[in-house]
Amino acid sequence: MAMQFRTVIDIKPFDRKIDHSSRILSLGSCFADNIARRMQRAKFRVEASPTGILFNPESIARAVERFAAAESPAREELRHDGERYFGYDFHSAFADADPERALAAMREAARRGADALRRADTVIITFGTAWIYRLRENGDVVANCHKQPQSLFARELLAADRIADRYAKLLEGPLADKHVIFTVSPVRHLGDGAERNSLSKAVLRVAVGELASRFPDADYFPSFEIMNDELRDYRFYADDMAHPSQTAVDYIWERFGATALAESARRAAERAERIAEAAEHRPFDPRGEAHRNFCRAMLRRIDELRREQPQMQFDDEKEYFNSFLEIN
Repeated sequence: MAMQFRTVIDIKPFDRKIDHSSRILSLGSCFADNIARRMQRAKFRVEASPTGILFNPESIARAVERFAAAESPAREELRHDGERYFGYDFHSAFADADPERALAAMREAARRGADALRRADTVIITFGTAWIYRLRENGDVVANCHKQPQSLFARELLAADRIADRYAKLLEGPLADKHVIFTVSPVRHLGDGAERNSLSKAVLRVAVGELASRFPDADYFPSFEIMNDELRDYRFYADDMAHPSQTAVDYIWERFGATALAESARRAAERAERIAEAAEHRPFDPRGEAHRNFCRAMLRRIDELRREQPQMQFDDEKEYFNSFLEIN
C-alpha cells in the first residue's frame, strides 16, 4: 500500500454546473477576485466585486440588497477626509479629490452591480472575516475604514446564527432561484491575530454550513480546507505568509473547475487560457514569418473555439495577434 503524505479533500461535484452560457456575479474578499480573474481569463462571463473587495458578510449582504433594489448612492453617503471624498460601502479605489467624480464612479459601480445581479444565474460569495467595524456615530457597518481614526469605529464579531439568518432572507429573496456558491477565504487575517483569525474563520464556516444544509441551491466550495489541509505548507503562501501563492491559487482553481464547471466548459476554458497565455508572449522577432504564422494559427484557434462557444469574447487577443500581421 502506497504511503500518503497529505490529506486530499474529497469534494462532491455540484449538481448545478457553470458553463460559458452562465452569467456570474462574484462578491467578497480578495480571494474572490483571484478566482473571478481566472474565470474571466477562461472567458466566462463574470462581473467581479463591482463596488470593490468586501471582507465581511454584513457588507456583502448590504451590497446584494443595494443591487437588488437598484439603489444609487446618495450624495449624503460621501465623506471627506480632508483630501478625498469616499463612501464607506465602497473600496478606496472609488475615492477622488472631486466629489462629483467620486459619486459618479460609485453610482456606475452600483449600476453595474444591479445589472449583474439581475442577469446572474450564479453568484459566488466569499467571506473573508467575521469581524466587523461599526461607525460609533450611527451604528452602520462599514465595508472599508478608509484609514480613518480607529476611535470612529467599534469592533465586533458577528455570530454564526446571525450571518445564517441574514443570508437566509437573501436566499429567499433577491438570490432565490440563483445558484449561490459560498466559500470561506483561505487568506489569513493576521492583523486580527492568529487566535482571532481562527475564531473568525470558524464562525464563517458554521454559518455557511447551515446555509448549505438548508437551501438546495446553495453550495459550499472548500477553498479554506484545501489551503489548510491539502496545502498545509508555507511554500504555498506568498511572501506575506497570509495570502495563497500563485501555485496555490492555480491548484484551488483546478479543484474548483472539477467541482463547479461542466466538463465541456472545463475543456473550453483550458483552450481559452492557452490562447490568453499566447497573447501574453512577447516575441523575439515580431516581424519574423515564424511569429506571423504563429499569430495566424492563434487566430484560427480563436475562430474554432468561438464556433463551439459563441459566448466567448477574444477581442483583446484578436487585436494583439492581428497587430503583427499588419506590420510591413
